Amino acid sequence: MFKWKLTRGEHHGPEMSQSCLNCLKYTMCVVNFICWICGTSVLGFGIYLMMNSKFSSLIPTLASMNIANTLVITGTIVTCISFLGFLGALKENRCLLISYFILLFILMLAELSIACALLIFEQEIDSFFEKDLMSSLVQSRDSRKTVNSTIKDDWDRVQSTFQCCGVHNVSDWKDNVPTSCCQNNLCKPKQYWGEGCYEKFKDWFESNFLSTGAGMIGLCVIEVLAMCFSVTLFCHISRSGLGYK
Repeated sequence: MFKWKLTRGEHHGPEMSQSCLNCLKYTMCVVNFICWICGTSVLGFGIYLMMNSKFSSLIPTLASMNIANTLVITGTIVTCISFLGFLGALKENRCLLISYFILLFILMLAELSIACALLIFEQEIDSFFEKDLMSSLVQSRDSRKTVNSTIKDDWDRVQSTFQCCGVHNVSDWKDNVPTSCCQNNLCKPKQYWGEGCYEKFKDWFESNFLSTGAGMIGLCVIEVLAMCFSVTLFCHISRSGLGYK
């Protein structure tokens, strides 16, 4: 009887192990599929902004890293990595799973490096953006003297959205103040927004600092879990001798 119970237990163990691994496999598939949908949405929104909006002139030094391009790059990375993880888990392919792990590890290192750089060089980055914003405002102010002043540019969109005027205040525009600085559509009487856009940007960033930090920590936790799942599945496939299917 004892021998029968032992044999029965030995048959039960692999079945339970296989069911757990199947649960892990399909969990990876579902999570990566959701990430793929989010990545394609971000990519599509970035392409939409590239076609219908333009914010590159606000930061002339980093003209190529505007909002639209950043969203397109982020969406492409998320879409590719999540598709790799989904396909690797579904097909139980060791090559795809280890590639998924390596790419996630590199991505997490890049995110941590950027976060550390923002904390260490906070003052330098702050000064850089202030000077670059002033430079772009001067370009916009000069262009309004030679072209139709009714044409809207990036500064008009920003000032209307954040309800601000100039980098520091309305005096940055000198004698060529755009209508987007006005508190009402007709600009009569001429009442301009009292606060500069630079301070508005800083206030917005500080008010969202905790939520951004919490989001970054949550993202890193998800990436670590995804790497652990991929390694676990990879080791199981290696022990099973399934090879590169």
